[in-house]
Amino acid sequence: MAVDALAAQPAQPAPPGPLRAFWASFSENKGAVGGLVVLVVIALLAIFAHVVSPYSPYEQFRDFTKLPPAWEDGGNWQFVLGTDALGRDTLTRLIYGARISLFIGIAVMATSVVVGVLMGLTAAFLGGVVDTVIMRIMDLILSVPGLVLAILVVAVLGPSLTNTIVAVAIVYLPSYVRLVRASALGELGKDYVTASRVAGVGTLRLMFVTILPNCLAPLIVQAALGVSNAILEAAALGFLGLGAQPPTPEWGAMLADSREFIRSNPWIVTLPGLAILVTVVAINLMGDGLRDALDPKLKRS
Repeated sequence: MAVDALAAQPAQPAPPGPLRAFWASFSENKGAVGGLVVLVVIALLAIFAHVVSPYSPYEQFRDFTKLPPAWEDGGNWQFVLGTDALGRDTLTRLIYGARISLFIGIAVMATSVVVGVLMGLTAAFLGGVVDTVIMRIMDLILSVPGLVLAILVVAVLGPSLTNTIVAVAIVYLPSYVRLVRASALGELGKDYVTASRVAGVGTLRLMFVTILPNCLAPLIVQAALGVSNAILEAAALGFLGLGAQPPTPEWGAMLADSREFIRSNPWIVTLPGLAILVTVVAINLMGDGLRDALDPKLKRS
């Protein structure tokens, strides 16, 4: 009878896997889901820019300069978002600009994360003079306003897309170094680290296999938000003429090229600004969702 009673009980559902649990927590934040959807759309447009864009970003239509968007008086549905002062299609340049801006953001984030992890773990493990030197260098970088430091680096290296990535990566490097160092120091005194040392685990394995995975949650959130910061910083350099150089369709450079038309033809300067705004807001909303999903203790009510 006891066996029959046990057999009659419904089977307990299996606990959700880590990915399903992560998505369940992430999807509770509707703003984060919306940001993710917008970001995916922008990323797909950037990846397939050569397919979805109607023209080349450098092609000029001299007979259609400074056209307003198609729904405005004087617009032309051949150029849905109008044209710039040189007759280049604004929609095409915005799509190709997404490719460049996202590339800058991801390249800066990847560079800063890799170098920041190496320096942060080195400072935490070696301590002493090495820790002091690394952290004082980071303090020195933080003592200079980010945009001023980026301008200084680009002025020394020369204005180009590559040097923009280097400059912005240097600006945001200290935040990753300090975050990884603090997280690693918090893990070093725990029992599992002591047990690994007693078991004879080597230093490199202890750093990158044992401790680093337990520091990833705040690092992933910081990296996601760092992409939007890098896009803003690169756009600022482009606006000042120190980033991507004309005729490259980079959003900051497009703003710089069109600022003289802010009164006469405002759509030329408004559309690149909106592209930057929408992309940065989408990334920040997604970053909030990542924070809530990866660290429930920080979840907003």
